[in-house]
Amino acid sequence: MPSPKPRRRAASRPAPRRARLYNEQHIAGFLIVICLVQTAFLGTLLYLLINLHIPDLSSVTRYQPSQATLIHDRHGRVVERIFVENRRVVPLKQMSPYLGKAFVAAEDGRFYDHPGLDFFSVMRALVNNFRAGAKSQGGSTITQQVAKSLLLSPEKTYVRKFKEAILAWRIDRLLSKEEILYIYLNQIYLGEGAYGVEAAAQVYFNKSAAKLTLAESALLAGLPQAPSRYALFSYLDRAVERQKYVLNRMAADGHITAQAARQAFAEKIVLAKRRGETGGDNGYYLEVVKRQARALLNKPLQSAGVSIYTALDPGMQEKAAVAVRRGVQAWQARQTVSGKTAIVGPQGALVCIETASARVRALTGGTSFSVTPFDRATQARRQAGSTFKPFLYAVALEQGWQPQSAIDDSPITVRGRGGKPWQPKNYGNSYHGMTTLADALAHSLNGATVRLMQSTGYRGVHALARRAGISAELPPDLSLSLGAVDISLLELTGAYTPFAGNGRYRRPQFIEKIVSEGGAEIPLETGQQAQTVAGDKVIRDMQLMLKGVVNRGSGKVVADVPGVRGGKTGTSDENRDAWFVGYDQQYTTGVWVGNDQNHSLGSRESGGSAAAPIWRDFMLAVRRH
Repeated sequence: MPSPKPRRRAASRPAPRRARLYNEQHIAGFLIVICLVQTAFLGTLLYLLINLHIPDLSSVTRYQPSQATLIHDRHGRVVERIFVENRRVVPLKQMSPYLGKAFVAAEDGRFYDHPGLDFFSVMRALVNNFRAGAKSQGGSTITQQVAKSLLLSPEKTYVRKFKEAILAWRIDRLLSKEEILYIYLNQIYLGEGAYGVEAAAQVYFNKSAAKLTLAESALLAGLPQAPSRYALFSYLDRAVERQKYVLNRMAADGHITAQAARQAFAEKIVLAKRRGETGGDNGYYLEVVKRQARALLNKPLQSAGVSIYTALDPGMQEKAAVAVRRGVQAWQARQTVSGKTAIVGPQGALVCIETASARVRALTGGTSFSVTPFDRATQARRQAGSTFKPFLYAVALEQGWQPQSAIDDSPITVRGRGGKPWQPKNYGNSYHGMTTLADALAHSLNGATVRLMQSTGYRGVHALARRAGISAELPPDLSLSLGAVDISLLELTGAYTPFAGNGRYRRPQFIEKIVSEGGAEIPLETGQQAQTVAGDKVIRDMQLMLKGVVNRGSGKVVADVPGVRGGKTGTSDENRDAWFVGYDQQYTTGVWVGNDQNHSLGSRESGGSAAAPIWRDFMLAVRRH
């Protein structure tokens, strides 16, 4: 039986076409779904970004935080910080090579590997938080901490964490790891008001971040987790335990060897003095610097971020403060009768100027800046008394008088204002009759001095005093001869520098230079050019006569100070003010003692007994230094 012929399958040919059509429709639909999902996702993400108010990154890419203004002494050491946030931004290359490694090991071991977010740390934190039933761990990377610090609030919410994650991811793609670490190390809060590693290095170790050891770097790196719990000044033992963890992490991550970690842990930690423990000896000086700097910069120092270099000598400043306090205590001992002080206790002030350069090396305006910040060296204006006399005597020399010229020192009566008689008296009512100009100045004889101004007139004295930097109002009459002029101690001491030097005056200088954040030097005010006060012969004769004051006259209490070359005492009416301004080959120093209420210092108090001993105490201490 023949085999049947196979049937022809008429519908078999169009099947592939229908399949292809079906597949294409299926794929097209799938792609449409994907597009719709992607669009929905992007739309949702855009919606979230808009409604979550995700900040832009301008403050990160243009990182320019508020920095502290630093005031330096003559040696370049920082003596004062003025700030809203105590921070000084420094590049990575100006930090210890251990710092970055220590912070990365302590805070974010996978910093160089993750894209701004460490999902392993996040999952670990979520598990621990779930177990704890609270948000006890954050799992934040260094990049997230930068985002939080610069762009977000410190609140602990999941919405804020979501924002933080988005920003960290964007920052990681915008900046290099080194740039992120640079911002982090300058931004992080490390306790005691210190923001960034440079400020922290200064606060805790009194050194720059560049000079930190491995042990010190690891100690700082342990602080961000809990600055109050590991506070170095309060809980150093806890901080050292945290330091051990940091060193172990550094060794485990290959940043240091195990031996280096052990050596660092064994290193003795020496902390600087805590802020506020150093005392206020620099207070009066620094207030003058701040006033001048504000005027020069025309902006608040808290936000200026500049470095101010001053002429302050901390050693001399301390000696000045000690000498003034001792001088006031000596007055109290003299005025104590039967265990009771006779009158209200005085204050004192001292200014020391380097004669050749006009740099103010020390200034104290009272016995304690913290107790009484009013500056009696610059803000108080008191009657100069006989310390003004040298300006009159210099004019007399200009007019042809000589140190050995004869002058009458006998009682004198002149008509004052309104025709009233004025009878100036010598100290102790003792008169010398005919004497020399040199002796009249040495013994501060008022009768002779008034007669001298009758000869010279007051206009020349006004002119010479102005050339010497005295801006105080000067009376146009004979009272000027006895120092009836209210003047500050700083101005009067500066006016003596021509007598101590070469006859030229320069304004006393506190600020050497001001440097901006970028390192540019900011021009200081003009007017520092020296101006001639008197000719060479006049200055030589004045130096001879002022030497007589300390050798045999009213200032002889300082005669034993090595190198003393001259000076002048002064006592105002009713012994209200006691002055002494003197100089050696290097320094011109002025001292004032008096009561803020303008009471008398006491019947036996004078420039020679109250002010000159303070000058002597200070200069002897400087000589021993």
